[in-house]
Amino acid sequence: QVQLVESGGGLVQPGGSLRLSCKVSGFSLDYSDIGWFRQAPGKEREGIACISSSDGDTYYSNSVKGRLTISRDILQSTVYLEMNRLRPEDTAVYRCATASCSTVATAIPRYDFDYWGHGTQVTVSS
Repeated sequence: QVQLVESGGGLVQPGGSLRLSCKVSGFSLDYSDIGWFRQAPGKEREGIACISSSDGDTYYSNSVKGRLTISRDILQSTVYLEMNRLRPEDTAVYRCATASCSTVATAIPRYDFDYWGHGTQVTVSS
């Protein structure tokens, strides 16, 4: 069974750092791109980072570029999202999902191979 499970969320202070993990099962990370998405209350879900299955190239949205780093460990079947200099506006539920990386949209959900984690809450507050 294909599964994606996020972990690592929590409460952090502005300017702090956090590392999220996305553990996948049922497929290899060299089979599908993996994207990180976030959704805050009242706002649309946005793709913020993506890592390609073929060569590990990374993609970032303008809103997080320079503060987030996506990486993967194929043997551990895990994608990571390192977040630095966090801001209150980063508060959201963060989900990983099978995706197609894009220079335009960062990460596009793969509706032909559509799998999502349940999400992990990130709250940035003093």
